[in-house]
Amino acid sequence: MIKFSLAALTILSLVGCRKIEIDGGGTTVITQPPATGTRQTITLSGRIDSNITLTPANDYIISGLTYMVNNKTLTILPGTVIKGNFTGANVAALVITRGSKIVADGSATAPIVFTSANPTPRSGDWGGIVICGRATVNTSSAAGAGTFLVEGGINNSNNDGIAGGTDDNDSSGVLRYVRVEYAGYAFNPDQEINSLTMAAVGRKTVIEYVQVTHAKDDAFEWFGGTVNCKYLVAYKTQDDDFDSDNGFSGTVQFGIIFRDSAIADISRSEAFETDNDANGTVNAPKTRAIFSNVTAIGPRSTLSGIGNSLYLCAAQIRRNSSTSIYNSVFMGWPAGLLIDDSRGQATWNNVLDSSLRFRGNLIAGCAIPFNYALASPATGTTQAIVNTHFTNSFYKNTVLTNNEQVGYTRPFDYNNPDFSPFASANVNIPGFPSGPNPITTGWDFTDTKLTTNTAITSVTFRGGIGPSGVYNNWYKGWTKFGN
Repeated sequence: MIKFSLAALTILSLVGCRKIEIDGGGTTVITQPPATGTRQTITLSGRIDSNITLTPANDYIISGLTYMVNNKTLTILPGTVIKGNFTGANVAALVITRGSKIVADGSATAPIVFTSANPTPRSGDWGGIVICGRATVNTSSAAGAGTFLVEGGINNSNNDGIAGGTDDNDSSGVLRYVRVEYAGYAFNPDQEINSLTMAAVGRKTVIEYVQVTHAKDDAFEWFGGTVNCKYLVAYKTQDDDFDSDNGFSGTVQFGIIFRDSAIADISRSEAFETDNDANGTVNAPKTRAIFSNVTAIGPRSTLSGIGNSLYLCAAQIRRNSSTSIYNSVFMGWPAGLLIDDSRGQATWNNVLDSSLRFRGNLIAGCAIPFNYALASPATGTTQAIVNTHFTNSFYKNTVLTNNEQVGYTRPFDYNNPDFSPFASANVNIPGFPSGPNPITTGWDFTDTKLTTNTAITSVTFRGGIGPSGVYNNWYKGWTKFGN
């Protein structure tokens, strides 16, 4: 194994010595090895202050907290595999600091894979990827107003764990056809590194065709920022799949969430969790993300299959969030949508003023399609009121009793799922009449939040997978399901 303690690495043949800045402010001298033409194992660690390129010709190990700094770019070629190491408390994580970039542009036939260095990989074997951008966020840190201290213990004396700024058009690079496997680390309670953390990431960043598998904490979490994401897959997450906080105002369209009935988190697990901030304040910018065309497969394949008792619901919108969800499919959860006003009625007020919208969605196999958490003292809003509101025909939401009525091919197959919709629904349910598949009916793209947003594509189906063409096949080939 060749170890570059500070990873001054390129695919070009380098000669002589190179001075690399280290965390303590001094320098170290790294002698680059000659190009041998043989496969090498190369360790990445410390603060990387050079433009570097990783290639499938070598093996890479991330050791400890590893930072791209000083506006430099990490380029990763298609087919490259990068492994995270975890020795004692030395958790591995890749941090792209403000101004720096990651360009991991894989392909459907040669995805880029971040995974565990453990020969027998397990959830939580390493930390994950943290991208710190310069877009807006509704928090303050020691670096000033409008900045965010990324959770998980990744900050250092150089403030490499600070995100945020004023440039909503900022670019932190590209993640395309990328898998992130077995990541997530609990530094302290409510201080975790997620598999993919996007902190104040700007809208010129490209995040699409990304799969997170076996996440120890959240699969994808957005803290502020404006990035628009497409084609995201979360498989066997422990905590939340899509978590949005602190003023995230971007979009996510076309997603698949697939849960394991046995795996949930002590903090309660959902497909969606969203807050304006931890205290439910009115701090601006407000969390007002838009999610559309997500298929979220929960823990209950049948009505009698309860799964882990720590599952809460498919979507928990709370703490003054104005996140909106459209044209999505939720199957097999204890509850569908939960409007959580346990800290006051701010979230329900966001429903009433239409800044929070839930429209064109399909809920199946959920004991309670629409639920409400009361404030203390109670505000007067009840679960019945919330249910009546969202089942009004204006919102075009559909509630079905059984998962089989939805009409996906094999949505609960843990090792080989197939989300292709049948042409007709109820084909596998004796006694139920066959009819148009509710996936390909009931969708609605007429809401002004969608028609005025150029990042949203109007399609003729609900959920993340369409009946044919590119929208049917986008998750196939580059993803991985199973252990």
